[in-house]
Amino acid sequence: MIHCNLLRLVSALFLCALVLSIATQAGAAEPTLSVAASGETLHVALPLPGNGKIDMAADWQLVEIDDPKVKLPVELSPGIAEDGSITTSTARLVATIPPRAAAKSPRRFRLKKAAAKTTVAFRLEDTSDKTIKLSEGDAPVFAYNHGTITDESVPKKESRRSRGCYVHPLWGIDGEVLTDDFPIDHYHHHGLFWAWPKVTIDGKKYDLWLGHGIKQQFVAWMHKQAGPVSGVLGVENGWFVGDKKVMTERVWLRSFKAGKDSRVLDVQLVLIPLDKPITLQGAAGKGYGGLTVRYAVKDQKKAVITVPGGVEPNDIKNKPLEWCDMAYDFGGKGKPSGATIFVSPNHPNYPPSFLTRHYGPICVGHPGGKAKTFTPGEVINMNYRIWIHKQAVDEEQLKRQQEAYKASAEATWQ
Repeated sequence: MIHCNLLRLVSALFLCALVLSIATQAGAAEPTLSVAASGETLHVALPLPGNGKIDMAADWQLVEIDDPKVKLPVELSPGIAEDGSITTSTARLVATIPPRAAAKSPRRFRLKKAAAKTTVAFRLEDTSDKTIKLSEGDAPVFAYNHGTITDESVPKKESRRSRGCYVHPLWGIDGEVLTDDFPIDHYHHHGLFWAWPKVTIDGKKYDLWLGHGIKQQFVAWMHKQAGPVSGVLGVENGWFVGDKKVMTERVWLRSFKAGKDSRVLDVQLVLIPLDKPITLQGAAGKGYGGLTVRYAVKDQKKAVITVPGGVEPNDIKNKPLEWCDMAYDFGGKGKPSGATIFVSPNHPNYPPSFLTRHYGPICVGHPGGKAKTFTPGEVINMNYRIWIHKQAVDEEQLKRQQEAYKASAEATWQ
């Protein structure tokens, strides 16, 4: 109840502060959104400029200056500060911008009120007191497990038979489950998660990967939104040693509306050490420790891993990569689908190291095999895009999606 009331209070303060903070001065020029002309759909989420007045009760759209027939629905969501918290100084505009034939760079848009009510595409539902599920219409997108999930079939000696703060299932376009949880080969793998095998605090060593001496635990919801363009969850967790919170963990999950053959899920992870320096390190010689997807592969001989350079038949360890794709017949219908992890160019130590395994896990490593100490209050900000595709894709298609991800991040107001 306290968390719900806090969430409502924060949302109310956000709406009030937004209207006050971006009031237009008389005669101010109308801002223009500028994006690169791309052959792929762009999925953008960027702060609104500070000189545009916004009626939060209205519906909005982007109108293309060079072709006014192009009108795209948008939604507004809270601004996100550098430390991953909500900021009331501005909002974020969220939009999907499909290609336009013969468009030249830059494509320019203005924010206008929409004549018709925008239809909400997403919905959020609590499937239990531990899990919240995001769907687009009737199609499931992902479930976020904020509570502690226990698999009673896992031996009690396994420290990770209980865990929380992760995404599973992650569904494909046709409703197939892409991720695995409690796999018998590695009980500690769990869907889309983030963990480090070597955590040192005040000279003491812990293992968040296996859950030895330290755990992630839900603290509070920052934001929930089911809109016409995207579905959003913002959650604050903590890393706890016993009852003591040692790290603030803030997570933002934003899923855009699916296209015909694909869907975009953007993931932002923010870590902030509290009163003690924290040293993170990946597994020696392998580098894993960070964002990980455990794919639901049943026959590793049929899994196809593609990286920059093409299909990689061998497992990779501790290799810097900008992206990595896994394709497999997840639905058991004789055709592959899959998902790619794209790493944002603003990621620390870009490109980070990867570990790949054809039996299921794809791991991003930061800071990798070499230990790095982060001071109290230091912000570790990591952004990723999970591109979910309906069919098998090749390297050229993946390169185009990488460029679209970069172009989306470079959208600006002028």
